[in-house]
Amino acid sequence: MGGKAATFNTRFPFLLFIESIGKYPMKISAQKPLASLVLSLLAATLFISETAQAACSDACLKGKVDAQAKQLMAAHNIPGMAFGIIVDGKSHFYNYGLSDKQRNQPVSEDTIFELGSVSKTFTATLANYAELNGTLALDDTADKYIPYLKNSAIGNTELINLGTYSAGGLPLQVPEDIENDKELLQYYKSWQPEFPVNSTRLYSNASIGLFGHIAALSMDTDFTKLMENKLLPSLGMSNTFVNVPADKMGDYAFGYNKADEPIRVNPGMLDAEAYGIKSTSADMTRYLAMNIGLLPLDNQMQQALDNNRKGYYRTNSFTQGLAWEMYSLPTTLPTLLEGNSTDTILKPQPIQMNEPPAPIRDDVWVNKTGSTNGFGAYIAYVPAKKTGIVILANKNYPNTERVKAAYTILESAIGQ
Repeated sequence: MGGKAATFNTRFPFLLFIESIGKYPMKISAQKPLASLVLSLLAATLFISETAQAACSDACLKGKVDAQAKQLMAAHNIPGMAFGIIVDGKSHFYNYGLSDKQRNQPVSEDTIFELGSVSKTFTATLANYAELNGTLALDDTADKYIPYLKNSAIGNTELINLGTYSAGGLPLQVPEDIENDKELLQYYKSWQPEFPVNSTRLYSNASIGLFGHIAALSMDTDFTKLMENKLLPSLGMSNTFVNVPADKMGDYAFGYNKADEPIRVNPGMLDAEAYGIKSTSADMTRYLAMNIGLLPLDNQMQQALDNNRKGYYRTNSFTQGLAWEMYSLPTTLPTLLEGNSTDTILKPQPIQMNEPPAPIRDDVWVNKTGSTNGFGAYIAYVPAKKTGIVILANKNYPNTERVKAAYTILESAIGQ
């Protein structure tokens, strides 16, 4: 077990002004001059920032992560875990256990894990990039790109509804009996919605998978080729793949199922678009840094990342972006647990649309979970505090346990 750190060289703005007032209330008199009051509030804010930065040293942070890793691995029989954390512009890596039990190979920040549905954030970025390049518009309908779907419910659906699971009730998975593109298009053309468009969120690989497929069609290129030859290289993520190449297979962890058997994800229709990305904690921590704005990036690509945080509608617990789910600060652990619960994923959720979409905000907790049969991932970040965490494991364990661990670690790291 261990950790190491690298610095991104950036300032770390801490608690919001309103949080300062809430945590350190002051007695305000009518006679106190306004300038004096402002100075007092500013002093309190600076004091909070200093104490927050001192909330957890590197050794303290390592102790917190060690404790969470030990608890999770024991409780859920997880063979190996990798944590990437950014605090105050500094990246920290912590690795535990084994990526391959048969070879007794330890986890490192170069171990490749399956991301599951965290992949959707890359699909969303590709679609935003396509829109910025003028090859698609999110308010286009699907039949503009797939003429076969004309005069069908799905053909008349806007792309943004596919990308935000609000098209009317597409299922969690593409049906298992669909084996080729012809059958897939026939399925979509015959599909009938259960709910009015923009009334209900039903989390769906079939929905965002088609969204990603159309984004690639708009650029006249296969999705996997676009991801591996354009998007991921533009992000500097050299150890992130849809298809792990032969020379990297030694770094590709085995996942472990409930019977503790080694497995990896099986091919499926629209798998690359919905849950097919594999990556390392080093690359995903870099991804955190770019989403937070800590690394220089091509303006168009940075805008594509940022546009994922437009708020398209509200559920009971979070605002839905493109792939990302966002919680207004200050948030609470129960709220995060509700938003990442099995019910929220599997059951229809009523929504309130934002017309127009809410602007990009930094004072939010942004997160996404991801799972395959043998892996579990979680990524969360707070742009306003320049901090974030990625947790990768070669076992699928409950989302709520990932959220608890991340919240506990970040709370101690930044003194929320």
